Amino acid sequence: MHRSAAVLIALWLVLVSAPVHSAGDAKPDAAAIRTTISRQIEAFRHDDGAAAFAIASPEIQKMFRNPSAFMAMVAESYRAVHRAVRVDFAELVAVDGEIVQKVVLTGPDGVPVVALYGMERDASGAWRINGCVLVRPEEAPA
Repeated sequence: MHRSAAVLIALWLVLVSAPVHSAGDAKPDAAAIRTTISRQIEAFRHDDGAAAFAIASPEIQKMFRNPSAFMAMVAESYRAVHRAVRVDFAELVAVDGEIVQKVVLTGPDGVPVVALYGMERDASGAWRINGCVLVRPEEAPA
């Protein structure tokens, strides 16, 4: 199994099985987290691989090594993210100490999915996306 697939499966298992709590410490940063995700989605819409890749965490960047490989993976495996036609932010939660932003995305097929964005803060204090797992709305943690 490709390492990125294993990481995403592990993230999904943590998100659906771990206790979910309000992300109290991140509440003041909810707007910054939403802006970060919105910027990446907008970069995908414009096929701006460099901008989308820059928002990914260092671990994700290390996995994919360059914007082209990252964009190819997103275009192939994350169509609803790559070409979102509707974006609705839901809860910001903490899962085992990790900050997760739930986003309901509607892709070009018109089918809504829940994107669970793992977030992390970099050394400068900026929020970075450390993974995204797509689940059907009925599978999303409450």
